[in-house]
Amino acid sequence: MSEYDIIIIGGGPAGLTAGLYASRSRTRTLLLERVAPGGQAALAWTIENYPGFPEGVDGPELMERIRRQAEKYGLEIRGKEVVKVRVSSEDEWCKGMLEKVIKTEEGEEYKTVALIVASGTRPKKLGVPGEERLIGRGVSYCATCDGPLFKNRKVVVVGSGDAAVEEALFLTRFAEKIILIHRREELRATKIMRERVTSNPKLEFISKSVVSEILGETEVEGVKVTNIGTGKDLTLEAKGIFVHIGNIPNTAFLKGIVEMDQEGFIATDENMETSVSGIYACGDVRKKLLRQVVTACGEGATAAVAAGQYVRKWKGG
Repeated sequence: MSEYDIIIIGGGPAGLTAGLYASRSRTRTLLLERVAPGGQAALAWTIENYPGFPEGVDGPELMERIRRQAEKYGLEIRGKEVVKVRVSSEDEWCKGMLEKVIKTEEGEEYKTVALIVASGTRPKKLGVPGEERLIGRGVSYCATCDGPLFKNRKVVVVGSGDAAVEEALFLTRFAEKIILIHRREELRATKIMRERVTSNPKLEFISKSVVSEILGETEVEGVKVTNIGTGKDLTLEAKGIFVHIGNIPNTAFLKGIVEMDQEGFIATDENMETSVSGIYACGDVRKKLLRQVVTACGEGATAAVAAGQYVRKWKGG
């Protein structure tokens, strides 16, 4: 079983920044990420509110820079999916310390002094008829990934926050028309984002409504929309639907180990430490107010420094 000072689960902005800080402190650090490092930030076509980039920066470019910077200082990155974490007080490595063993999908196990969870989130689904059947056939949760496939076509975006609005604006590069459907009276997005979408001639809005069914047998042909006030249904023709109604934390592998809220977001203190000594959480997986790249990076740095102190406490140095 391989042994590390710090193991980081997740390779988004929080995990990569934690890896950068941990590696620079000369702790033996491993980052496990089931897909390519970068997380959901690597899917953002532009990030406008990250300090130091007045013209904005491409998400993939920013994440690649952080990855290269972390690896420069010795961060080890492996493409592995974590399926279970085991915590035990019976440890022969450092007497009195909680042993943390991370198990991957392939059955490999890694032991660590400190664990940093930066596993991020995944998109919520609508849970309506037709959705599962048509995923990849017009149903998408990532406009950056699939937007170019809908050139000169009519599409639907579901959601009212910044993520939904940003995706709708991105789709204006390709789609002929975008209909944004949301259940509120007004969009929940920030004022500057609302101004951009409402002034774009390619965008239409249907408020106080929900998508109740996605139509089509082998590909999306339209959606059924229900007004939540009147109960009336409306059928819209569309070749694609992009869903942005929130996120679910990737914390199933930690169930029953650390304290979480009802949705599965991890509770931490100001040092990013969870309810279990030596386990830290940062980024979107953490219970908090703001989920942005800049906050994820700050939390990743804090978690790495706190984890480093924990390592030195038990191993010396």
